[in-house]
Amino acid sequence: MSIRERSTSTSSPVLAILASLLAGLALAIVLLVGPASSGSEPMITGSVMFAFGLGWGLMAFLSTRSSTQPQSWMVVPALFLGITGLGLMVFQPGPAAMDLLSWIWPPLLAVLAIWMILQVRRHLQGRGRWLVFAMIAVLLLVAVGGAVATVSAATRSSADSGPGHMIDVGGHRLYLECTGSGSPTVVLQAGLGASSSSWATIAPKVAASTRVCAYDRAGHGHSEEAAGPQDGIALAADLHTLLERAGETGPYVMVAHSSGGPYVRVFATQYPDEVKGMVLLDAQPAEAFTALPDYPGFYYPYRFATGLAPTLARIGLLGPLLGLSGEEASPSGARSARNAVAELPAVLDQAKALTTIGDRPLVVVTAGADPSRGWLDAQDRMAELSSNSVHRVIPTATHDSLISGVDAPQSTQAILDVVQAVRSGRPLR
Repeated sequence: MSIRERSTSTSSPVLAILASLLAGLALAIVLLVGPASSGSEPMITGSVMFAFGLGWGLMAFLSTRSSTQPQSWMVVPALFLGITGLGLMVFQPGPAAMDLLSWIWPPLLAVLAIWMILQVRRHLQGRGRWLVFAMIAVLLLVAVGGAVATVSAATRSSADSGPGHMIDVGGHRLYLECTGSGSPTVVLQAGLGASSSSWATIAPKVAASTRVCAYDRAGHGHSEEAAGPQDGIALAADLHTLLERAGETGPYVMVAHSSGGPYVRVFATQYPDEVKGMVLLDAQPAEAFTALPDYPGFYYPYRFATGLAPTLARIGLLGPLLGLSGEEASPSGARSARNAVAELPAVLDQAKALTTIGDRPLVVVTAGADPSRGWLDAQDRMAELSSNSVHRVIPTATHDSLISGVDAPQSTQAILDVVQAVRSGRPLR
């Protein structure tokens, strides 16, 4: 190779830029699947920022050492991202502090990105310029998405309300919506990540016959976040306090869909005298990790994905990526969903404590369309919680159609059947 050829090969920092970008990406992945895999939003966000901060620092170093176009200005984004990321990882600010910081970092990041564009135009030539421009565009996208997410969350929290009531249960307020009259009162428990709105099809039909209450767990729907993650016992205490302070008196017929099943089982364990009947709509079995062969393989990747959700929501990407809107796409909604998924193994263990409800009426309704391995057998075993039970398998029903689709009337009928059995004292048929 001639002297001129060597000079040309080292004049462009494109290889240094590409290598640094890949190194930052690799470090971010290592941190996410390692130390930050079950961490908080600050830990996950900080890990990504720290990794890419090191990537920008590496770009500055390698471009100076291996090319004739040194990019010493890259030290600035390296310090901004690296120090900020390290600060988040070390100090672990809480949700309120993260919400406050969301008003600060998007404009700062946007200003930094614009300054970086000017530096690229001044100092960088060749193909490496377009690679760096693409990276800066990502920073601008994050800044704009973060600003939009922050404003949207603030606007929604000040305007969002429902026809029910917000009631303080001790440090946070929960949303409760009750309609109809009569006894027993039906209490509706939504599935994992869902809210009281999921009962919009069933609740009015039940209200025509008796009192019915739907509520939002902490951090879901209209309800405020709790101070931290809640297991099944904490959720049961929340619900008990909510009903008590709202003036709703038992006896209760507890109705649950999906992962709401373990929640009502824990409630029945904690407050057995208040539960006079139960309806489980394609409910998750307490023995999910052992009774369902495919469940562990689903749960752990899902837990990892929900761990990333608050960070994606913070920069406005969670909604577009998953087709979510409203509270589900907000940082608070994503935090609550992440916490619920993380606490699920503990909730399932606590639900196992309920081994019987005696002869109180129980209807188990199961979606028969394409059930997972072990699901039907586990549903059969749930029906054994009562000596006065009926297990109804709806062959064409799906998990969601039981509460919001064409099969919702059959779920409604199951609730009314238990209500009538409680009133009459007669066995289910």
